[in-house]
Amino acid sequence: MTHKAGFVNILGNPNVGKSTLMNKLVGEKLSIITNKSQTTRHRIMGIVNGEDFQIVYSDTPGIIKPNYRLQKSMMHFVDTAIEDADIILYMTDVVEDPEKNKISIDRIARQKKPTLVLINKIDQTNQIELESLVEKWAEKLPEASILPIAAKHKLHIDKVFDYIMHHLPEGDPYFPKDELTDRSLRFFASEIVREKILLYYKQEVPYSVEVEITSYKEDKRIAHIEGNIYVSRESQKGILIGHQGEKLKKVGTAARKDIEEFLGKKVFLELFVKVDPEWRDNDKKLRKFGYIE
Repeated sequence: MTHKAGFVNILGNPNVGKSTLMNKLVGEKLSIITNKSQTTRHRIMGIVNGEDFQIVYSDTPGIIKPNYRLQKSMMHFVDTAIEDADIILYMTDVVEDPEKNKISIDRIARQKKPTLVLINKIDQTNQIELESLVEKWAEKLPEASILPIAAKHKLHIDKVFDYIMHHLPEGDPYFPKDELTDRSLRFFASEIVREKILLYYKQEVPYSVEVEITSYKEDKRIAHIEGNIYVSRESQKGILIGHQGEKLKKVGTAARKDIEEFLGKKVFLELFVKVDPEWRDNDKKLRKFGYIE
């Protein structure tokens, strides 16, 4: 029996639905989803196995023009994903200007790899506007296939899978067949805490935050997790903690519930807030947080 295996990498601008698509394709919540841009900072792999195939999906940060060292590291993940993909899923939506990201789109075109342009959120437009968008993307990436979808509602997701299986190269599995992701439980615990911060705070605070799990101990019954939340300024620390610690407690409670669901066991979660003005521009610290290999 012939076996297929390959890397299917999801690329595109912030807020077009890449993480939603990733989670639908994998069948697990691996990428955090909020309505804020730059939610995904890392390249996160999700592995789907069948008897005769293995698909290694990658969710990547939204393509942006980097302003500081953290964002440069995020764009390095995107560059790597373009280079090592066997299949590229380039995601856009019905409100995005096709002229955006010309450099990245031209680079994808030069790769000469199977590329599927996914026009997401088609439930938010009409047929005439959608047909116009399809024509524009056909001009931009003439070698690519184009598929309108609504990832949130799983509309045409089965066609994405069909495209992947048609173009997936023959080969042995890259990971053991029982693995779901290349990331650790510590990583997902930190991402769940960061997701709650993105949801509960406004303005610049979420973008100045990094979460580090400093202690992770579990047995069959309970997981004891401790973590530091780093912010850039003292004023942000006060905002994050809130009056008498109420806001931080709200974040901790919501994160604990999601981590319990993810692990399938009770969780004791303790969070501390620390100020580090340079963490986003310091290579040593970015390496500690997993942004630089």
